[in-house]
Amino acid sequence: MSSIRQNHPASSGPRLPDFTNQGVWLRILLGVNLLMLVAALAANQRFAALPIEILTLAGIVELPLIASLLLLYTLNKLLQHLSGMPGALLVFGVTLLTTSTAYVFNMHLNTVANDQGGLLRALCWAALITGALLWYFDTRQRQHSPALAEARLMALTARIRPHFLFNSLNAVLGVIRTEPRRAEEALEELSDLFRVLMRENRELVPLSEEIALARQYLSLERLRLGERLRVRWDIESCPPDALMPPLMLQPLLENAVYHGIEPLGEPGEIAIVFSHHGDELRIEISNPCPPGAATNHGNQMALANIRERLMLFYDLEARLDNIAEVDSGRYTVRIAIPYRHGATQ
Repeated sequence: MSSIRQNHPASSGPRLPDFTNQGVWLRILLGVNLLMLVAALAANQRFAALPIEILTLAGIVELPLIASLLLLYTLNKLLQHLSGMPGALLVFGVTLLTTSTAYVFNMHLNTVANDQGGLLRALCWAALITGALLWYFDTRQRQHSPALAEARLMALTARIRPHFLFNSLNAVLGVIRTEPRRAEEALEELSDLFRVLMRENRELVPLSEEIALARQYLSLERLRLGERLRVRWDIESCPPDALMPPLMLQPLLENAVYHGIEPLGEPGEIAIVFSHHGDELRIEISNPCPPGAATNHGNQMALANIRERLMLFYDLEARLDNIAEVDSGRYTVRIAIPYRHGATQ
């Protein structure tokens, strides 16, 4: 199963980033181009010539930069397996190879001077920037170490539990006298739910587990709301082997029930839609938006909670949007995450 841990904590040497992650690409592109801009400013002697000098330098830098990123993307599984110093040496090798190849290519195009000293300087700069970037990612991962990330994840999970317990117990208390047998079954369901909630919750889980947890939660809420709570599931187009972060659906459904169905005063429907688009898994949850709730949709803790957990699991590759559609009277939360399946390691 995939985890929030990118590298084994016991690995020696620098910890390598995940070169398939969009956030890593963005940081590398911004870092290298910022350093390129600083170098152009430092070498500039006439301000009027600065734009031309920046464009010339960009023509030299961008080709090996993009080529290096594409090669590292292809070699990412090998790099994560090697990790440590062997992986770092392979990264240096890829960078120096693409830099020297691009330099020879630019010499044929007469973009750079045909001299060995220029090639040596280019290789030195490439090695220096690569070392600086590897140091940055290693320092960042150590500061956000697995232990710290898991502790934050557990703290975020703990914020949900008191609310979930309070709301669920209220639902059971509502029927304990009129339907004691159903109340007993509900308490058994509640214990099953808390068995899931008390896990470490740092690994991606099968979609089926999240759906089962959501169904149990909604079953408990029906004890209070009865026929007022209607749920429509649309999961046919979603692959059954999909993985997702744990405790993603329940807090969103809790928001939908307590800020959509409960104040409505009449039957309302929660729509839950899963879809698969290429390498992306999309989740959409919508509920009625009572009058006056379009601009103030209650407590945003669940959304902030989920955004932070998505960041822990996927960095910048996931997104969450929430929209109050006044015309249709619906409130919708949309989540997009990278598609991972059961064979992911």
